[in-house]
Amino acid sequence: MKNNSLANANSRNESAKRKRRAVAAVQCVLAVIVLLIVVFPIYWMLVSSVKSQEEILLAVPTLWPREFHFENYLNVLGKGNFAKYYWNTAVMTAGILISQVVTGIFAAYGFSKGRFKGQNFCFLIVLGALMIPLQVTFIPLYITMANWGLSDTFLGLILPEAVSPYYIFMLRQSFMAIDDSYIDAAKVDGLGRIGIITKILAPMCKSTLFTVTLVTFTNGWNSYFWPKIIARGESHRVLTIGLAQLQNTFAGNETMNNHEIMAGAVLAVVPVIILFFIFQKYMLTGYSKAAMK
Repeated sequence: MKNNSLANANSRNESAKRKRRAVAAVQCVLAVIVLLIVVFPIYWMLVSSVKSQEEILLAVPTLWPREFHFENYLNVLGKGNFAKYYWNTAVMTAGILISQVVTGIFAAYGFSKGRFKGQNFCFLIVLGALMIPLQVTFIPLYITMANWGLSDTFLGLILPEAVSPYYIFMLRQSFMAIDDSYIDAAKVDGLGRIGIITKILAPMCKSTLFTVTLVTFTNGWNSYFWPKIIARGESHRVLTIGLAQLQNTFAGNETMNNHEIMAGAVLAVVPVIILFFIFQKYMLTGYSKAAMK
């Protein structure tokens, strides 16, 4: 009987091990499939950016360039004043980033650690703003910017994006997780509200700050709809509009420039990819902490 029970236990253990290995194999296969789905478009953009136009139009696509044409990047930089587009995009993104960091931190402090009448109702309004896309409000925004004389200006590009409900929500969730005893101790040491925010709350929520800042940078850098409306001239045209113009320049002609469009797209996404790889560990930590609040 004892031998039979040991044999049954060993059999169950082996069965459990096989199930775990099977589950792990399925998870690995699914992870590889998801990775390919996510990475392949980026890979295709990279290899297409150094192909010739003729190779891109082949009936049977090539997964690796037959010849490398790095001059595609020089051609793109020489067309459409791309250096100016980069500068305009950097200025707009920096303005949006700075304004959202300042307004987001102070608003999150007020909603998490402050006490005022109608606090919860005001925060519900902020949450409601998360559900309203820019396409719904762009007409009154454009009229307002035009009446203020901010059309085709950097301030007109930045001001409508100066406050982010998402930024406020994420930081508020992180600030609420910090015990009030830290704030009480800081007040005893003589710190004011700004000191509490900059020396206590912000350092303790560093991962969330990195996360929302990187998301803000990405959204600002990739912004297309509002710059398309407000920046009508060449002087304030951003990178996304420049890419669209690069494509439209050759629309309808027999000779297309898909290789140069791909090169322009690579130049546009390089800063975002670099920042993501640098700060990805902070993003994962920030999202996990916010999800547990």
